Amino acid sequence: MTSCPGQRTGTKFQKLAKSRNACAPSTAIHRVTEIECRSTRLFTQSTKYLCTSFVLMSLIGSAIVCRAESVATSEWNITADRIIRYDNPSSIVAEGSIVLEKRVKLPPRVKPSAEQQSQWASLLGETEPPKDITAGQVDEQISEDRYRTDVVIEADWLSYDVDQKLIKARGNVKIVGKDDTLMADGARVDMNTETGSFTDAVIIHKEDKLHLEGKTIEKTGLTTYHVVDGWAVTCKVETGKTPPWSIASADTTVTEGGYAVMKHATFNIKGVPVFYSPYMIIPVKNTRQSGLLLPEIHQSSTGGFGANLPFFWNLSDSMDVTIFPEFYVDRGFMPGAEFRYVLDETSRGTFTASYLDDSLSDGDLNSSYYKDTDFTHTNSDRYWVRGKADQDIADWQTRLDIDIVSDRDYLTEFNSGYTGFSKSDDRYLHDFGRGFDNKTEDTRQNLMTALKSWDGMSLQANLLGYNDVRTDAKKASQEDPLWTLPQVNFSGVRPIGSSSFSFNWVTDYVNYWREDGIGGNRIDLHPSLSTSIPLSPYLESRAEAGVRNTFYKVETYGDGVWDNDDTQNRFLGDFELEVASPLMRTFGFSDGDSLDHRLRPYVRYNYIPDVDQDDLPDFDSVDRIDDESLITYGFDNFFSGMFNDVERDIGYVKISQGYDLLSDAEDDFTEVNLRLRLIPIPKLFVEYETDYNVYGEGFVLHSFLGAYTNSRGDYFSIDYSYNNTDEVSSKIDQINFTTRARLLPQWYTRIEVEHSIAEDETNDAKLALLYTAPCWSVEFQTEYTPSDTRYMIIFNLANIGGSLGTGL
Repeated sequence: MTSCPGQRTGTKFQKLAKSRNACAPSTAIHRVTEIECRSTRLFTQSTKYLCTSFVLMSLIGSAIVCRAESVATSEWNITADRIIRYDNPSSIVAEGSIVLEKRVKLPPRVKPSAEQQSQWASLLGETEPPKDITAGQVDEQISEDRYRTDVVIEADWLSYDVDQKLIKARGNVKIVGKDDTLMADGARVDMNTETGSFTDAVIIHKEDKLHLEGKTIEKTGLTTYHVVDGWAVTCKVETGKTPPWSIASADTTVTEGGYAVMKHATFNIKGVPVFYSPYMIIPVKNTRQSGLLLPEIHQSSTGGFGANLPFFWNLSDSMDVTIFPEFYVDRGFMPGAEFRYVLDETSRGTFTASYLDDSLSDGDLNSSYYKDTDFTHTNSDRYWVRGKADQDIADWQTRLDIDIVSDRDYLTEFNSGYTGFSKSDDRYLHDFGRGFDNKTEDTRQNLMTALKSWDGMSLQANLLGYNDVRTDAKKASQEDPLWTLPQVNFSGVRPIGSSSFSFNWVTDYVNYWREDGIGGNRIDLHPSLSTSIPLSPYLESRAEAGVRNTFYKVETYGDGVWDNDDTQNRFLGDFELEVASPLMRTFGFSDGDSLDHRLRPYVRYNYIPDVDQDDLPDFDSVDRIDDESLITYGFDNFFSGMFNDVERDIGYVKISQGYDLLSDAEDDFTEVNLRLRLIPIPKLFVEYETDYNVYGEGFVLHSFLGAYTNSRGDYFSIDYSYNNTDEVSSKIDQINFTTRARLLPQWYTRIEVEHSIAEDETNDAKLALLYTAPCWSVEFQTEYTPSDTRYMIIFNLANIGGSLGTGL
């Protein structure tokens, strides 16, 4: 039904020409053809069709042909209250509720053969053939024209020059394209280049979430603009609403690389300017783009006021560098940099370095800096170099870990912020699955490993060095750490024919070096035979017997002294027998869920003869193997189940104790050992270990770790450690906990505490409060240590320097 004034049923409508003028030829210069919609319902269907044909053909400037088939060739379609065509020059003027659509003709559809239809229908269980058939399956084309709308232009008044493809529009102009939406009071658009200029305009770029407003906006390319007297924000803003933040400038150029270059820029909050810069560049693209990241601002009771203004440099799609120009008022300039690369899914690397010429660390132990802290360093050149890399080369997996720090106090003192220890450790743990040694560790490992595995065998080579930042007192009382240059381990398991026996071996070579002390070369060979023993169909029985030969070539370094022969050799044997009876039961529930319980009681016997090892060097646990005749018995309980048609592990409970046949004392029973790991629900995790001494000492070890998270993202974890065994030099009694919670819809908090119960001292406490809004967030952090209290403010703007969220 044709819609006319007074009869409109929607916002889009079309006027039809008088039937007598529907196909009138136009040959005179300046002749005007006007199409009006009259309040009549007497037009026949054929006349309406010819009027539509006239409008469509006029838009492409072709001769008027009153044939229905020529309508399908049109690239443009227009509807309006009133349409006027000028013949010379060829142009169209439209008024009132104008909708102009640019359409692109699509390739014709293809029709599958009957045989292919039946094959597809049979394969997919369809009653009709699929709509899309791939190349090579075509028997005939379906003769129908299809179009895709690429551009839609709406306005109150519009003029279209057909020859030059130039559009002028005014009044509620709206242009919706593939990449952006533009709204303006007036527009001039060149459809050949899809560029133009707009007055009092707003541009919303879809991919970049870029919102631009300006007195005059020039669209200079597909994604480039020039804005005069305007502002920009990189998040969604509701029409007519004041943005929560914006950057205004007298002149802005948005480049193809995704940057907004601004002159005389001001940063505004709710339209109020709070910061001015004569020149500013900001990245306005969601993908990795070079540009300034948002600053970190902090205040420390020791270091004073400081700020960090990072700059991200995108070298390529697989490499980038972040520069950290951090400054402390009381300390000085602390530059840093981080380089990252990704070659493929298994090959990547990240390397970070920070340096500070510390004005406070002048070596004057009488200064307030040293009196108020427990710091022992006297060096002013302070740094931390760290990095990790994973690289697969052919069949070899290689890993590199670097951790070099200038002094033992650095990581404790610089623990917070993006370049601090905590965030660096979390970031590397997330990216590589391994972090760094504890921040209080004085000998820090630097390791390179290469591993190859094949056919039940593995070959591994290690290079291990230490960054030694011990105090002089510790160096005098302790041996220097041993470097391994290199260590090579070759191990494997091979079945012997079709028998039940298998041949196992572990061979290890290591060259130990230390700056001062005893080192040398060691070759350790440990072959063994193992087999199952068919005692009963209800028992699992296994026996293993092996021999061990260890050869030493001792070297001395620095002031090291060795009184025995430089070459030493040790030979010993070992034997193990284990018998177990696995049991299993499934408990079914009325709702269809089930619980599987596997119980494995066992008895194991281990024997190692008494061999004199006093003349051997003592590098690690391999060099001192005590004689043993030990019976161990216990119960292993494993739990799993099927819940809501999902099978998952629930955990285990293991209890064991040993009886030492060689002990001459009354304490021939070992501690009762309990190991527990439970995941009762998918978001709750509990792990616990304890050792109980049966001769009056009670519990000598506790280790508890629990964590819980919910669907909102709230998180809580607690870690408790207690160790009073002979294996530690001093009693350990420590509790740590972390919690992250959503307080209100836009407020989040995080609390971390490390407290030593043994020393009755809080080693580290952190509190963070995060507020998130649709286009920005701000985080307040404070950290307490016995030597310092630090405060920090971190801002985030949407799509600039990081994404918004609750990643506290």
